[in-house]
Amino acid sequence: MSEQYIGRLEDKIGYVFKDKDLALRSITHSSYGSGRRSIVNYERLEFLGDRILGFLTAEKLYATTDTDEGEMAVRLNSLVRKETCAVVTKRLDIGSIMLISPALDKQGGRGNVSILGDMCESIIAAIYLDGGLTATREFYEREWSSMFDSQNCSLKDPKTTLQERAASINKELPKYTLLKRTGPDHKPLFEIEVHVLGQGTAIGNGRSKKEAELAAAINLLSKWKS
Repeated sequence: MSEQYIGRLEDKIGYVFKDKDLALRSITHSSYGSGRRSIVNYERLEFLGDRILGFLTAEKLYATTDTDEGEMAVRLNSLVRKETCAVVTKRLDIGSIMLISPALDKQGGRGNVSILGDMCESIIAAIYLDGGLTATREFYEREWSSMFDSQNCSLKDPKTTLQERAASINKELPKYTLLKRTGPDHKPLFEIEVHVLGQGTAIGNGRSKKEAELAAAINLLSKWKS
């Protein structure tokens, strides 16, 4: 069973792990196997991956732009935020192979922006620990290069990108609709649908309306018809 998940991960990210346990850990959420101490999740990897991602992005910005420190900082923040990482994870369809609890799965965990962002960072760390900086940089270049614009290197948030694309084809804004709200008051879960004329709909889940709208925008962008 685990070999199947590892193989699918390797196919999706274009990297073959020497340490298969490390690969499996990178896609294992803390909710998986709840109550079993032997289960090791990706939280420590996420911590490391966040720092590696920041370094690689700063390195590329320094090498490819001539802007000042302040402007580079703004662009870096845009390129390493959770929403950006979630775009990468969604594009690679990592959510389909992440190991999460049945309860979280039912709540839409596979499409949760925060979880997808965290998992992207954990995978970056796993590649680094297994194959070093060169292998990590190769993965980064494949997945982040399209986000660097030759003029300003900035990355708009998914909702803004969706809005601009929608306006360019039909002059209408995306329509977000709250489908349902579940969970207790202190920990609600929102399910929101976004619709763009000519592009259909997509659904997103999140712990806030904003997070759910971001997830929905990411999901619709991932299947955008040119």
